[in-house]
Amino acid sequence: MQTALRRTFASLAVPNFRLYFIGQGISLCGTWMRMVALSWLVLTLTHSGTQLGLITAAQTLPILCLGIFGGVIVDRKDNKRLLVITQIVFGIVSLVLGLLVISHMIELWMVYVIAIISGFISIIDNPARQTFVVQMVGEDKLRNAVTLNSTVMNTARIVGPSIAAVLIATVGIGACFLVDAATFLAVLIVLFLMKRSELHPVEPSPRAPGQLRAGLRYAWSTPALRITLLMMVIIGTFAYEFPVVLPVFATGTLHGNATTYSLMTSAMGLGAVIGGLYSAGRAAATIRELIIVAGMFGISLCLVAAVPNIITALLVLIVVGALSVLFISIGNTTLQLTSTPQMRGRVMSLWSIAFLGTTPIGGPIIGAIIDHSNPRIGLLVGGLAALVAAVLGLFVSGFRLPSQRAIPKV
Repeated sequence: MQTALRRTFASLAVPNFRLYFIGQGISLCGTWMRMVALSWLVLTLTHSGTQLGLITAAQTLPILCLGIFGGVIVDRKDNKRLLVITQIVFGIVSLVLGLLVISHMIELWMVYVIAIISGFISIIDNPARQTFVVQMVGEDKLRNAVTLNSTVMNTARIVGPSIAAVLIATVGIGACFLVDAATFLAVLIVLFLMKRSELHPVEPSPRAPGQLRAGLRYAWSTPALRITLLMMVIIGTFAYEFPVVLPVFATGTLHGNATTYSLMTSAMGLGAVIGGLYSAGRAAATIRELIIVAGMFGISLCLVAAVPNIITALLVLIVVGALSVLFISIGNTTLQLTSTPQMRGRVMSLWSIAFLGTTPIGGPIIGAIIDHSNPRIGLLVGGLAALVAAVLGLFVSGFRLPSQRAIPKV
């Protein structure tokens, strides 16, 4: 039992990662509060699933258009310094949004502007955060650290929405954004407390022509990278549109309110914690495991689409959350361990594009499907997309379901 626990929490033995883990836990609670509050704010202003999808798309459109440039910057610069800058700017953006809401000056166009600004910050923040993990723990503990990072994010998915529901019901939506702004201080503090001498630094890539094209060629020519990114493009576009579909599913289909939506988000978070702890105790990341989990994720989404009531929905969403974090942790680990250190920023920026940057395409599509049919169809489309991704993974891998560790060095 003690051996299993040590294996599950191995990366927390690294002091720098332990600090980062604590800071992320605090900050991510604020992030989930912001996500719930933003969805509720847009529904309050517009009562439209399409607008909710468009706002979500606005946050990720910059990643879709310019995400690969963020990877080039991350490969050239010091990741820790980049993260300090992005956390400061994120905090300012949340503070401004909170002040606009509590002063009753907020209008829909302002939400769009703030969403787009957040998207531009994420162009650099996402690959910087992803690649900084391996610099803290080294390659041997990477899957464990990535999974624990996902676990703390999904623990925050339970805590954050619960706090958001209380704040929205008592003092209003604006308070969620103000609290989120304050939580970015936690990440800044731990970044300053870290010991640089205990990091595993990567020599920055010197500025040179053709680095963007080189990153794209590298990702496409490496089988494990190609399979993983293609699967995430499909799943990221249609299956990970929960901020669009769940609020409308909670209120329209299940006749609930903000508390119902928060409970559904928390159920997914609970499942993700369970899935994360399971994944953290496993050593290898394989394409076989990725394909199987994608298929199971698709089936679970189809089951959510068919649930008759909130109790059943919460139970199935626990399974959805577990499979969701398994897919992300396996895919993330495969990409980082397959990539050479000098290409890692560009590869992880492609992961961000596939995961988040596809939302400007999938968000409005799922929102429109919801508006013209119902949320069940939106969930069903996501489930079928995940099943298609699993079949595509099988096809690209030659229907072999390779069981070897998917980290060939190139």
